[in-house]
Amino acid sequence: MQSDLPGYKVSAVEAWIAENVPDLKPPFEWTRLEGGHSNLTYRLKDMNGKDAVIRRPPEGQLLPKAHDMSREWALISALGQTPVPVPAAYGFCESPDITGAWFYVMGWVNGKPLYTADDTNALIPEAERRNTAFSFIDVLADLHSVDPDEVGLGDLGKRDSYVARQLKTWYRSWTASVDDAQFDDPRAHELQQYFLDHLPDQGPIRIVHGDYGLHNVLIGPDHSVAAVVDWEISTLGDPMADLAYAVIQFPDPAEGIDPKPDAATSVPGFPARAELAARYAAKTGRDLSRLNYYIGFNRWKGAAIIHGVYARYRAGKKSTEGIDMDEMFERIGRSLDLAEQAVNRAG
Repeated sequence: MQSDLPGYKVSAVEAWIAENVPDLKPPFEWTRLEGGHSNLTYRLKDMNGKDAVIRRPPEGQLLPKAHDMSREWALISALGQTPVPVPAAYGFCESPDITGAWFYVMGWVNGKPLYTADDTNALIPEAERRNTAFSFIDVLADLHSVDPDEVGLGDLGKRDSYVARQLKTWYRSWTASVDDAQFDDPRAHELQQYFLDHLPDQGPIRIVHGDYGLHNVLIGPDHSVAAVVDWEISTLGDPMADLAYAVIQFPDPAEGIDPKPDAATSVPGFPARAELAARYAAKTGRDLSRLNYYIGFNRWKGAAIIHGVYARYRAGKKSTEGIDMDEMFERIGRSLDLAEQAVNRAG
């Protein structure tokens, strides 16, 4: 019999699955999967050789909205009826009595995420990378074409200005981190004011993934997106913010901005950012004339996120073992540089 695993009372979980998920037959072979924002994620192989995935939050005290299993479950359940590829939704347990936290079980998808250039080189032949990128952007276009009200996700989040709310949240993070970081940059404040002063009309509310990148999709054997995963920060909002976050991960030779040397998209064969944006526009009919505003916003937000992490390290709230603090500090400035460049292009 399988012994208990971190976060899982195996016998109790298998008994719950036996009663609530008719597609699976315990006992299982459990294999730990890495990635996924520290959630405890395992591949399960049942007695008939069928594979599934189980997922729960990490152990210990969590922030109120962190690692939201119910949100992920709601999304994969609802999006399963749309063209957006997601794992099959098998079962959701909201009783912490079973294993100490909510968890859900979903279908296994034959695919892998791309975190680094090494991942891309190992999984995607150079001649296939354009098609991989096109599949990636087409899936995002499909997501942004879903009316959340029509699939039962109309209450996924607030409907007022997504970007304005993000600006408030991440500016508060920046100012709260200044003392611990022992670093401030006037551009962070100037840019925040620019984004508020030039806030675009949001347009129709859509589902935004919030972290849509090659690290959060599974690339299948045909080198296209087999499934989108890690929906835990998804909400309702402005699809243009999602698009900008997605495309800035790709090269843009016209602007002289390249991905990080070890990034998944730093290797040859991927289309330029402008080509992906044009493909998205053709599929959705959206006006991308304000895209540089959203790119600048995402770069600024990235600077605020890194600044907050840097501050926690400097304050001794996280161990700096194995962390290149100088490189992290440089990333803050580099993100603000790129935000400025985007704002200058926006005019």
